[in-house]
Amino acid sequence: MQQDQHNEIHDNEHSGAAGSLDERFAELEAQIAEQQAAVLYAKAEGENIRRRAAEDIDKARKYALEKFSSELLAVKDSLDAALTVETADIASYRNGVELTVKQLSSVFEKFSIAEINPLGEKFDPNKHQAISMLESDAEPNTVITVLQKGYTLNERILRPALVMVAKAKA
Repeated sequence: MQQDQHNEIHDNEHSGAAGSLDERFAELEAQIAEQQAAVLYAKAEGENIRRRAAEDIDKARKYALEKFSSELLAVKDSLDAALTVETADIASYRNGVELTVKQLSSVFEKFSIAEINPLGEKFDPNKHQAISMLESDAEPNTVITVLQKGYTLNERILRPALVMVAKAKA
């Protein structure tokens, strides 16, 4: 009888340990399932962020010039209006062109487009493109003629100024 009680106690201990192992195993499986769900959620969220960023970049690229373009429409309207005037003389055309240039300069200023007009400045190959060198009384390597103005956009060269540069007289 004593042996039977001892076996029963021993069986209960094992079944208790087995029960707690099964519980622990189920608990660990639940944690793994939770972690897998969290990983899938994070992966899906990352994919959504990437997709939205790509859409935003595409929209920015597509509509980047929208504000600039709408500002240029006023300049185009002025030019069109000038062409419809039938009784204009040279002076009125000149006044119209000057006003249109002011409009365009205003648009350039609004969008950080700056003119490069380096007359009398030291030649800078980063901002100027030398077409030729001429003998001159001016200091050598100085811009003596600007054939075409250059432009920058936010201090980045859009087009270098085309210039003629002084060289020392022989």
